[in-house]
Amino acid sequence: MPDLRTQSLTNLNVCVLIFAATAVCFAAKQFSMPHAEPAANYPAHDAHPAEHVTVAVDPYDMDDKAKIFSVRYTDIGFMPVFFVITNDGDQPVQLSDMKAQLVTVGRAKLSPAIEDDIERRLARPTAKTRPSPLPIPSRNKVKGAVSMQTREEIQNSMFSARAVEPHSSQAGFLFFDVAGISAPLAGAHFYLTGVRDSKDNELMYFEVPLEKYLSAPVK
Repeated sequence: MPDLRTQSLTNLNVCVLIFAATAVCFAAKQFSMPHAEPAANYPAHDAHPAEHVTVAVDPYDMDDKAKIFSVRYTDIGFMPVFFVITNDGDQPVQLSDMKAQLVTVGRAKLSPAIEDDIERRLARPTAKTRPSPLPIPSRNKVKGAVSMQTREEIQNSMFSARAVEPHSSQAGFLFFDVAGISAPLAGAHFYLTGVRDSKDNELMYFEVPLEKYLSAPVK
C-alpha cells in the first residue's frame, strides 16, 4: 500500500512544478521595451550636429527581432519600427508637435498607426485602416476585440514621449500599415518634422533612408 504522506508530497511537487512552468510561460509573453542605444549607434540615423539631436529607426521586420512581441504584427500588415531620438544638447527638446512619416519608393506616404487601428486589424485581419498622424486619437473604439495583454502590449510599446531631456534618449515603436506593399522598406525614407527646441524654434526636418538599415552588416 503506497505511503499516503509520500503520495501527497509527490502531488504537491507536481503542482508546484506546473505552477512554476505556467508562471515562466506567462512572464515570457510580457512585453519588455528594448534597450535604446544612442541614436547615432543605429545604422539608419540622421544627425544634426549643430542642433545636437539625432534620430534613428530600427525596423523589426525579422522574426528574431519581432519575437519580443506576443503578436506577429507583420502578419496583419503592420511594420513595427523602433524609433530613437537622442538629445546631446544642454536644453530639452519638445516632441508634442512632432510628425513621423514613412515614404515608400512608390511614394506612398504612411503615418504611424494609432492603437485603435491595430486593434481593429487584429479583430478583422482583412479590414483596411487609415493611419492618423500622431498624436490625434480615433473616436471609434474597438472593445473586446483583443485580449487585455495584447492591448497593454500595444500601449506600452508605442512611442509616447513628449520631450527629450538634455543628454538623454527617448524610444518606442511606431507601427506603419504596409499591407499590400511589396518590400516596403526598400528605397523608403523616414521623415520627422515638428521637433522644437526649448525656445519653441522648429528644428530642420530629419530624413533617414531605410537603405542604411537594409545594407548594414548583419550582427
